[in-house]
Amino acid sequence: MVSEYGTLRGLVRRQVTPNYRHDSAEVNRLVLVNNSKRPLLLLAGEIVTGGKQDRVIGKDRIVPPESDPVDLNVFCVEPGRWVASSDHFATSGMTYGNAAGSGGGIGGGTGIHSTAGGAVMAQPSVRAKAMGEKDQNQVWAEVRKQQQSMAVEVAAGAAAPVSSDEIRATSSYARVMENKDVKERVDELAKPIEQSYQSLIRQLRDRKAVGVVVAVNGRIIWSDIFASTELLEKYWPKLVRSYASEAVVSRAKGAEASLTQAEAFLADMEGRKEMIETEPGLYRHTEVNGDGFKAFALTSLLPRTGFDLHIAKMAE
Repeated sequence: MVSEYGTLRGLVRRQVTPNYRHDSAEVNRLVLVNNSKRPLLLLAGEIVTGGKQDRVIGKDRIVPPESDPVDLNVFCVEPGRWVASSDHFATSGMTYGNAAGSGGGIGGGTGIHSTAGGAVMAQPSVRAKAMGEKDQNQVWAEVRKQQQSMAVEVAAGAAAPVSSDEIRATSSYARVMENKDVKERVDELAKPIEQSYQSLIRQLRDRKAVGVVVAVNGRIIWSDIFASTELLEKYWPKLVRSYASEAVVSRAKGAEASLTQAEAFLADMEGRKEMIETEPGLYRHTEVNGDGFKAFALTSLLPRTGFDLHIAKMAE
């Protein structure tokens, strides 16, 4: 269950961004209670809708089973609204509490659950501002930029002008992504990739594929690497839509990225600066700042684990 801060008091954690306060709630903080009997995996970039405004998760983390209230660092992706639209936050109609109890065991047999089946994933450019810059104003600016770009693309695609106007009028990033004409544009790119993935899934399992490198118009921009093929498979439908959303608003054209470039992108993990945050017995979160990239690794510290659940890397 996810609630506004102030409704449930959570664990006090170091703040990495200024708090934007309205009444007892805070823009950059939500409180989560995992009512499941299993740990819950949250990924940075997942969007929760409802409450006083929609938010995006700012950092990968594991939430313990049957947890006390845990403070979440989040960023608003709905500038302008501060009126409760519902009592509960949801991920495509599924509350986090339900999501925690509805999936199967994933993550290499750890029994960890995720919100993979429900949450919408923000496109890489929005994820980058939340994960890398950790700046609310930059997140708001990127949301507005992508909203306007999507409105232009929808209008250029011979969609009804009213749809473009609706996109410009809303303050909600999630509603933009749920717009009928936006979905059609994203589907044009996402569906062939999803279908191709499904046709190759057996081969991918045999080859133990665990991640993806993303290139848009020939430029590598992102990678998501998971602990197992099963975990990649669970997150794939919403990940591919987030990648496709980025491609829809990228007007520049370029050559295809090569396998050699993708391998080089994954291999370069040497950083100039490293920051580590640990929740003993739960997880270790490592941020690496390198030349032209930032990378984020979530390592499970649960019993009988000690491996990386998810590694995200972004080009700068």
